[in-house]
Amino acid sequence: MAVAQELNVNHNTLIRWKKEYRSGKLNGSGIKVKSKEEQELQALRKELQEIRLERDILKKAVSIFSKSDR
Repeated sequence: MAVAQELNVNHNTLIRWKKEYRSGKLNGSGIKVKSKEEQELQALRKELQEIRLERDILKKAVSIFSKSDR
């Protein structure tokens, strides 16, 4: 209510704008509100990708160093 008064806008109009913004009607694309589980899953996937990259780099390094020992 305070925001609506501060902006000199009807409270219901503000609620409608908020719904339209989230659904993508105001800016062309909706905002996806992610649950904590979705955020955690995204973070874990990113971490897994980084760890796999590190593993692959280490495998290549071991291969290179083992060839130079021969």
